[in-house]
Amino acid sequence: MFLKPDYNLKSIYDINLEELKTKGITALLFDLDSTLMASKSGCYDAKTLDWLNKVRKDFFIAVISNNHNPAYMEKVKKVSDFPLVFEAKKPDIKAAKNFMDSNKLTASTTAFVGDRPLTDVLCGKKLGCTTILVDSISADREKPIVRFARKLERCTIKK
Repeated sequence: MFLKPDYNLKSIYDINLEELKTKGITALLFDLDSTLMASKSGCYDAKTLDWLNKVRKDFFIAVISNNHNPAYMEKVKKVSDFPLVFEAKKPDIKAAKNFMDSNKLTASTTAFVGDRPLTDVLCGKKLGCTTILVDSISADREKPIVRFARKLERCTIKK
């Protein structure tokens, strides 16, 4: 199976917010680990927090995460002041769809942003959202085996 994200970018900071607004996007649903924060870190760096504050001026933002560790979820909740959905089981769309419905978000006005083609992009595609694939926010600190796995997974992307 090949996936083609609508945008394939180096990082979240490369997202053209003006272009998304022009296309009618009003909501951004983000993956958490490796997209907005270093995996399993439970905290955002200052650059990301500044960027998120800029984004939320024009967009509804939320996190849709597969993480299911209760202690970690509590840690993330303490540092997040926007909606969080955990245990989403992406690429299954049930949790994300329920969240979108309960917040009156439509697929045509929502972009799904994540670092994994086979979970984030596939979930976004199945929902009918605009999809944005980014590299890991902590790529420079990831172990070689993780970088190798990411390269393999990106073989599913149609160029």
